[in-house]
Amino acid sequence: MANAKTLVKRRKAVTGIEKITRTMQLIATAKFQKTMHRATATQPYTEKLTELVTHLSRQVTDVDHPLLRSEPVSGRCGVLVLTSNRGLCGGYNGRLLEAGLNRLRESEKNSEMELDVSGKKGINYFRFLGREIRKSYTHLEDKVRFDEVEVLADEFIDRFSRRELDSVYVVYMKFQSVARQVPTVIELLPMQAQADADESAGGEAGVQYDFSPDPEALLAELLPAAVRTRLFQCFTDSAVSEQIARMVAMKAASDAAKDMIKILTRTYNRARQTQITMELLDIIGGVEAIS
Repeated sequence: MANAKTLVKRRKAVTGIEKITRTMQLIATAKFQKTMHRATATQPYTEKLTELVTHLSRQVTDVDHPLLRSEPVSGRCGVLVLTSNRGLCGGYNGRLLEAGLNRLRESEKNSEMELDVSGKKGINYFRFLGREIRKSYTHLEDKVRFDEVEVLADEFIDRFSRRELDSVYVVYMKFQSVARQVPTVIELLPMQAQADADESAGGEAGVQYDFSPDPEALLAELLPAAVRTRLFQCFTDSAVSEQIARMVAMKAASDAAKDMIKILTRTYNRARQTQITMELLDIIGGVEAIS
């Protein structure tokens, strides 16, 4: 039978842990509400802008925009993996890193890879594997601003336009619902790859447009904007998915701590009862010896 004092110390420690995990769950829930509002508010704009650019690029076949180029030139591909800076979020980072590593291995068969990573967890993981990281970002957290993502998107657009990269992939956690978040790999550049996917999903292929100004000027403005908004949507989806994962993980930890407290309390009561019984037996034995 365990010592009663040891059980008291263990129960006190587990109770403290339960308070911490419960607090972290409440914080994650509050952050989840804010991040979900941002993600759901930007999603319709991102989808409509991408859909519009897709239809325009398919109708205007005589415009040769650099972001629509799909033929390989440099033999180099860029991959951006979005992970979190903090842990305690269950299997969130593990699922993302597995998808990112699979993407790297698949692309390395045909081209040279350049790896960019956002989040300390991903940075530490790829450094442990000995993977060279071209650029790492630790400032893009759950309250990421559009102007911060715009700088990153413009760099990819510039390098792709100068034909330093043949394609750019983004690995992130796509937010579908509170109960479902899926590790997703999208081809950010070239835009033609996304156009094919949207058409197969049932886009409005028969819509006709009148252009003012000319199609070339419109695409020159809309294509970079579509790339920036899609990348920003990836970051907002990742932020809300991270908070959901942390909220679920902390709830599970709190429930496990409560169960452990119950078990320790029962064990303590039995140990204390046994201790009291032994003390009573010692007293009775002493009385009998005296008499």
